[in-house]
Amino acid sequence: MLPIRFNAIYQERVWGGRELESAYGRDLPRGDVPYGESWEISDRVEAQSVVRGGEFKGMTLNELWSDEGIRGAVFGDDLVGDRFPLLIKILDCREDLSVQVHPPAEQAEWLNGQAKTEMWYVAGVDEGAKLYAGVKKDVTRGSFERALEDGSVAGQLHEIKAKEGESIFIPSGRLHAIGAGHVIYEVQENSDTTYRVFDWNRMGLDGEPRELHVEESLRCIDFSDVEPGMVEMEGSTIASCEYFRVDKSELGCGEEFGNLDGERFSIVTVVSGELRDIEGQVYVAGDFMISPRGASPLCVVEDAVILETTVPR
Repeated sequence: MLPIRFNAIYQERVWGGRELESAYGRDLPRGDVPYGESWEISDRVEAQSVVRGGEFKGMTLNELWSDEGIRGAVFGDDLVGDRFPLLIKILDCREDLSVQVHPPAEQAEWLNGQAKTEMWYVAGVDEGAKLYAGVKKDVTRGSFERALEDGSVAGQLHEIKAKEGESIFIPSGRLHAIGAGHVIYEVQENSDTTYRVFDWNRMGLDGEPRELHVEESLRCIDFSDVEPGMVEMEGSTIASCEYFRVDKSELGCGEEFGNLDGERFSIVTVVSGELRDIEGQVYVAGDFMISPRGASPLCVVEDAVILETTVPR
């Protein structure tokens, strides 16, 4: 079975730009708006990925997942849930994203939201760009609430100057924001619950301040999460939790790349280089695909960096 690719779902964002067009040759829907997100693999009710070619062309991801015959053949056995468990995005951050938090499971249920743990892989970064994750030493809930009142929230946030090719894990409860000048590949639980606690005093695309969720955020922020760092790789693994595992591989021309687990699917992201499948289809930087259970290996035709995302058993 060949890799399955989907039509991207582009999301307008006040902090976005046109990097998806210039860096990846994407044909963006409109030429006069900033696009901050490309949802590459999504099984959200409001945003369904549609297969772009091959034997499943025109089917949604949820249709693949819900069909018992297809599900076993494509994804593997012993996978549970009504929806595909992950959401995969590219983020084009030309301005700072809001300071935000995703709810832990226990708070999500109480707040009628959905828990969300995620990871970021830095695919591109401008000189001087910053990530924000966790809080600085000596920050307390009290000092943070005072900073919200006087607009000095930036001074409470832990800043990181990341390099291209680095990654960071963002568990639910971690205060975070992506600074201007990043292209990020994001792997996350299938959730779209985000609580904004501070938005740099800017207006939204409609000219009005975007909604904040201060009370919800304060219930969710882990103030003991002090000055976390970028991931230090252990072997090939750059993220591992109960929801997903992400491995990074650097491959030379002529090598082959196949699923880590031959009995389960994986999500393959091409960071750089070029690969081809057994029918000659080419995959280049910025391509995302589901590699089905038992798929034939891809051949590297130009030195490549690959991310492989799997769901733990």
